[in-house]
Amino acid sequence: QVQLVESGGGLVQAGGSLRLSCAASGSIFRINTMGWYRQAPGRERELVAIITSGGSTNYADSVKGRFTISRDNAKNTVDLEMNSLKPEDTAVYFCNAEVVTTARVTLAVWGQGAQATVSS
Repeated sequence: QVQLVESGGGLVQAGGSLRLSCAASGSIFRINTMGWYRQAPGRERELVAIITSGGSTNYADSVKGRFTISRDNAKNTVDLEMNSLKPEDTAVYFCNAEVVTTARVTLAVWGQGAQATVSS
C-alpha cells in the first residue's frame, strides 16, 4: 500500500506564489518519476511538471519559467513552487508517482488533489 499526501495550495492574487508539497509513504522500494498534474473545471487533466529520480525535469510550455519542481529522494517528497501565477493556473493539482513497492510491483499512484485558486 502506497499513499501520496499533498499539502499547500490555497487562494492567491495574480502575480503571487504558492507552493505544493507531496509526501509518499507505505511499502516503497523505489520511486521513479514523480510529477504534478492539474485539472481545471471542464477540462482534462494535464501534465504540469515531472522529475526523474536523477533530477531531470520536464515542464508544460504554459508553466516554463514560472514553476519549479523539486524532490527529495531520501524523504520521498516532491514539491512544486509556483510563481507569477495567472488566473488560468487555477485548478486542482494532483501529485503522481511511479512507485516500485517492496514486493517489486510497479504502481502509478495519485494524490487526492490540492486546490490552487488565482484571482485576477
